[in-house]
Amino acid sequence: MRSTSLGGLEVSRIGLGVMGMSGFYTGAGRDEAESVRAVHRAIDLGVTHLDTAEGYGPFVNEELLGRAVRGRRERVVLASKFGMISHAGRSVPDGTSANVRAALEGSLRRLGTDYVDLYYQHRVDPDTPIEETVGALGELVAQGKVRHIGLSEAAAGTIRRAHAVHPVAAVQTEYSLWTRDVETDVLPTLRELGIGLVPYAPLGHGFLTGGIRSLDGLDETDWRRTNPRFTGGNLTRNLRIVDGVRAVASDAGVTAAQVALAWLLAQGEGVAPIPGTTRVERLAENCAADEVRLTAAQLARLDELVPASGDRHRESDMASIDR
Repeated sequence: MRSTSLGGLEVSRIGLGVMGMSGFYTGAGRDEAESVRAVHRAIDLGVTHLDTAEGYGPFVNEELLGRAVRGRRERVVLASKFGMISHAGRSVPDGTSANVRAALEGSLRRLGTDYVDLYYQHRVDPDTPIEETVGALGELVAQGKVRHIGLSEAAAGTIRRAHAVHPVAAVQTEYSLWTRDVETDVLPTLRELGIGLVPYAPLGHGFLTGGIRSLDGLDETDWRRTNPRFTGGNLTRNLRIVDGVRAVASDAGVTAAQVALAWLLAQGEGVAPIPGTTRVERLAENCAADEVRLTAAQLARLDELVPASGDRHRESDMASIDR
């Protein structure tokens, strides 16, 4: 698989989001051995970029990934996140310097490593100046415990302030054919500053694969059952997007998932999506998107798809996004 640069950090163009192996989605946490095999298969396929967070579980997802990369540490880029858990008893998100340091020590222990390649602030703390948070991260870089720093779901102004304190390698946010908000302000800012973009949920939480046309088959605990884009009449309305992606896929002779990923990769260098899966066959499918070349006409058809109906998160989750 080819690589791309996230602010100087070389990663595979397609990574692996590990979150769904431990929670949030149907089937999560049922077969840890299979999840470990999936991580191993991803590495064998050329995936170097593996993404987790202390908040996934919490903690168990980092532990799972740590076990999976044991003996393979030097072959991968480990990315994790802090701030959605306060280790000082404060309200969350917690971006204080003390919490940054405490969170990292826990992540290093669970991941079984002495450094994290890419360490993100999971959500911006409105009560702590971003300069304090990034200053603490910069100290960890100087100590060799963190190689590169990142922000997740940060607004353009926050990114600029952070980058002025210490170089930011990557910003992680939701970006896909049904979530394109990033194109307005954030992506142009990243291009200007030389910061990479890591799209999470690049397959629309599985919706853009074409495999979800109703909520039937989803566990009762699956968070998509409460997501505005999957509930009410929005799911039916959003099928228009899926059908458009499937039409291009048929024309290109590839799968809908590969089209969705190839569209993201066509947005330029420094874009490294992290689709998540626990299924080995899906890993191969996703990785093969690196070789898909969509024509200008196909890209234009995808760009003209109708916007998604419904907010990308429920109201309480949208409130934590820096806007």
